[in-house]
Amino acid sequence: MKNINPLGLFDEHFLLERLTKLKDPLVKLDTYIDWNIFAPILNVVFSKPENSSKAGRPPFDRVMMFKLLILQSLYSLSDDQMEFQITDRLSFKRFLKLKTSDKVPDSKTIWKFRETLIQEGVIEALFHRFNEALDDQSVFANTGQIVDASFVEVPRQRNTRDENQQIKKGETPEAWKAKPNKLRQKDRDARWTKKNKMSFYGYKNHIKADKGTKLISDYMVTDASVHDSQELETLISTDDGGQKLYADAAYIGQEETIESSGMRNMVHEKGNRYHKLTDAQKASNKEKSRTRARVEHVFGFMTNSMNAMYIRTIGYIRATAKIGLANLTYNMMRCTQLKKKVHNVFLRDSYA
Repeated sequence: MKNINPLGLFDEHFLLERLTKLKDPLVKLDTYIDWNIFAPILNVVFSKPENSSKAGRPPFDRVMMFKLLILQSLYSLSDDQMEFQITDRLSFKRFLKLKTSDKVPDSKTIWKFRETLIQEGVIEALFHRFNEALDDQSVFANTGQIVDASFVEVPRQRNTRDENQQIKKGETPEAWKAKPNKLRQKDRDARWTKKNKMSFYGYKNHIKADKGTKLISDYMVTDASVHDSQELETLISTDDGGQKLYADAAYIGQEETIESSGMRNMVHEKGNRYHKLTDAQKASNKEKSRTRARVEHVFGFMTNSMNAMYIRTIGYIRATAKIGLANLTYNMMRCTQLKKKVHNVFLRDSYA
C-alpha cells in the first residue's frame, strides 16, 4: 500500500493560485464585500446574556460564521454538508479565512448560530444593512421598480383532508399531539395553491427589484396561497415616489396603492372576452414586458445557480429566514457583477 504524502510547504499556495486563475467566484465575492458592515448587528445579538457563554471553547468569529451562512445559501448546502465541504475544500477555507490547521465549525455549531439569528429576528435587518451600504455607494439606479413573486417549495405534507381543514383553522390535529416527533416534522404554516394547472406547496417570495440594477430592494414572505398583489402595499411606499412601477396583470386592481405611493403605473393591461385589448394596448404591454422581464433574471439566478426555490425548513419563521438569506446572497452576487460597471467603487471604501 502506497503512502499518501502530505501537502508540501508551498503546495497549498500553488493550489490556491490555481483556483484563483480558474476564476473562483468566492475570491471576487470576498473582494467586493466589506463583511464588517454586519458586525454591529451580530455583536448586539451575541452580546446578550442568553446568547453568550464563557463555558467551553472560545466561540468562532461572528463575521466568519455569517459568511458561512452566505456560503451555505449560495451553494444550497445542509449543515452536515457545510461542515464536510469546509473541511474538504480549500476555496471554502480561504473564503472563511481558515487555515488548514484551524478547527472547522461543526453542523451543530452552524445550526445554533443560524437559529440564534432567526430567534432574534435579525435576518431582515442584515438584508437592509447591506442595501444601506449599496445606497451609500449610489448603486441603486432608482429609475423604476419591478414587483413579482415566486414560489418557494418545501417538502410536501401527506395529510388527510380533515387534517388540512384543521390546520387552516389554526388548530393542531389531536393525533399529532400524541406524537411530538411527528408534530415537529409537520409544517403547519405552508399552504397549497395552483398556478397554470400545477400544484405548489410552500411559500412565496414577493420581491421589489430595482429596474436598472436588478438588485432586490425589498421583499416579503408569505405562504403560497397569498395572491401576488396582496403584498404590494408592503413592498412600495412614498420613498419610491416618481419612479415607474412595472408588474404583470396579477397586480391589476392596485391602482389606489400605486397612486398613494406616488409611483407611475406601468402594470400590464388585461383584456377579456367582452373588452379586447386594442393594438395600442398590446404594443404598450410588449414595451412594458421588455422591462418587467428583468425580474425573471433575478428568480432565474436564484433557481438555477443557487437552487433557492426549494428549501427544507419547517414553519414560517425559518422559511422567512432562509428566503431572506437567499435574497441577501443574490444581492451580493449581483453586486459583484455590477461593480464592473460603476468604476470599481468598492463597498469597503466607505467603511474603512
